[in-house]
Amino acid sequence: MSVTQTQKMRQIEYGSGGGPDAMRIVEVERPRPAPGQILIEVHYAGVNGPDLMQRQGHYPPPPGASPVLGLEVAGRVAETGADVTEWKVGDWVTALVPGGGYADYCLTYERHALPIPEGLTLAQAAALPETWFTVWANLIDRAGLKAGERLLVHGGSSGIGLAAIGLARLVGAHPFVTVGNAQKAQFCRDFGAAVAIDYKQEDFVAHVRQLTNHEGVDVVLDMVGGAYLQKSVSVLKRDGRLVLIAFQQGSKVEFDFMPVMIKRLTITGSTMRPRTVDEKARIRDALLSEIWPAFASGQLRVHLFGIYPFEKASEAHRIMESSQHIGKLVLQLRD
Repeated sequence: MSVTQTQKMRQIEYGSGGGPDAMRIVEVERPRPAPGQILIEVHYAGVNGPDLMQRQGHYPPPPGASPVLGLEVAGRVAETGADVTEWKVGDWVTALVPGGGYADYCLTYERHALPIPEGLTLAQAAALPETWFTVWANLIDRAGLKAGERLLVHGGSSGIGLAAIGLARLVGAHPFVTVGNAQKAQFCRDFGAAVAIDYKQEDFVAHVRQLTNHEGVDVVLDMVGGAYLQKSVSVLKRDGRLVLIAFQQGSKVEFDFMPVMIKRLTITGSTMRPRTVDEKARIRDALLSEIWPAFASGQLRVHLFGIYPFEKASEAHRIMESSQHIGKLVLQLRD
């Protein structure tokens, strides 16, 4: 176990206003790792939808988690707690964190950290954990996506969407996506989507039915909610699975469940943050075995829309809220 000299650090806090400008950098005491934890000197931190929701007051951290924003980081192990065996001081890692990523130093459990995939930069690696833990847990563990199946992803040009395209291709499934403009549609096709539908120009329900000869898709990954819920059910084939991971248009709707019975559908979903340490560790192990080698071989890619200085975190949040981006945004804290 080793302790660096500096005991103070910067972190981002946010007020009650809810807007990006509510965020500010403050100086606080650096945390110390508990048994089984590591302290990461953060070089890059990923920006994710849950960060925006938490800042807006819609996604409070679970009990015991850091109230500081940030769910994924990449950097150097600065200190280890008692009983840590997987990592040593000086190791370079990327990690899923329970909060606290928008800071110079961040705590996480040693079993939630992964090595930097061969061929990827630290900035690219910082964009992986929250996204890939979420996509794997929902598409593989919950939906059981397999070769030959059709997957429809709403928000296909987001970080989650691009990861879902990559995962579908990796397992031999056929990814369909919905996006908000022609540029995003073309990017998704170039990234590996079999079909990309501009929902502002086309009725995605009619388009999917036409493309599948009215058979439908096997799995829908829905982060929109609202009116999309009934539409997603309508494009599922018999024994299809609807997987919910966010509700950008709300979670309360009037809903006709009859198609669920007639087509024997499964409706499921999950969030990552409230899961137990062991549950997250099992997902980490699966990613290390099945996904990290695919990044090293070039089968999988990560697309960064932009890297923003720590001092411009509010700008990164504004861009995400405007949906201008394609792929992931990260904050840079160190070179």
